[in-house]
Amino acid sequence: MDRARIYFICLALAGAILFGASAPLAKLLLADTDPLVLSGLLYAGCGVGLLLLAPARPRLGLGGEARPARGDLPWLAGSIAAGGIIAPLLLLIGLQSTPAATASLLLNFECVATTAIAALAFREAVGRRVWLAVALITAACALLTVSFTGGWGFSPGALAVVGACLFWGIDNNLTCYISSRDPVIIGTLKGLIAGAFSLGLALALGRSLPGPATVAAALLLGAVSYGLSIVLYILATRGLGAARTSAWFGTAPFAGTALSLGLFRAWPGLQFIVSLPVMAAGALLLFGEEHDHMHVHVPIEHEHYFREDAHHPFQGPGRHRHPEVRHSHPHSPDIHHRHGHEPDEPDQGR
Repeated sequence: MDRARIYFICLALAGAILFGASAPLAKLLLADTDPLVLSGLLYAGCGVGLLLLAPARPRLGLGGEARPARGDLPWLAGSIAAGGIIAPLLLLIGLQSTPAATASLLLNFECVATTAIAALAFREAVGRRVWLAVALITAACALLTVSFTGGWGFSPGALAVVGACLFWGIDNNLTCYISSRDPVIIGTLKGLIAGAFSLGLALALGRSLPGPATVAAALLLGAVSYGLSIVLYILATRGLGAARTSAWFGTAPFAGTALSLGLFRAWPGLQFIVSLPVMAAGALLLFGEEHDHMHVHVPIEHEHYFREDAHHPFQGPGRHRHPEVRHSHPHSPDIHHRHGHEPDEPDQGR
């Protein structure tokens, strides 16, 4: 595995750990906060936190990033609606009646949703190993959503968490197509717009704000678990693509599960114990997946910040042009490999 890919994997893992902590910590805040209000506060914290981070971007290696263009607005709007408004609200509704450890493990379904949408809707390259992993994670999630209390059925809370994962899967794929743009600006816009919408809707519906301490805690949690996590996710998709980044983000539920068991000290039930190794097996299959074949890059001109690699002989920001190239090397569906798999089918970059 080359150093560049390891770098992007480390970004994905760091973002996953931060996001994984959000479910159990948000459940603590739900004790005296309405779900819609908390959703707004979390994303407002995301936006404000990234806004404060903006002056320090050059020190963090985020200087010279390309700003979002007019053509990016539909992708950004869809990302904000799906991942900034609908998904977090469904998660918090689900957390009200679902144990935090179970909800954290269910968040692995986000990886399934992202992979399926990437392959079926956006034609991202996905092999048999990935589909097998998806099947294992789906089976484990299905077991966790079944309710055996009061007759057989599906737990509404668990289904709400799965619904959140579906909308985050949509968000991940839409975000992947603007991942070449400044991740701090994207995260800031997403947080401020989604937070303002959810808080405005909550106040219009007569929902009340919690106490100052809870508000401060929610804003801080949003800044760290959502804000920094969004930036790290966007950076990781540049080198790994949506499906592979979400695969590495599959570690988030395990981090959240461990934190949940420590915070709430509730021994998991049989469904959780049976589902955990199946979920882990699926995640491990995703981690070991490789992709290598002969492919053609058509001439393309685009703008993004780049590090020195096979497609960029030097490092720096700005608009640049790639000539036609035909070669074979291990790669992911990154911003230079949006391609199909018919013989000699060209790469489609942005």
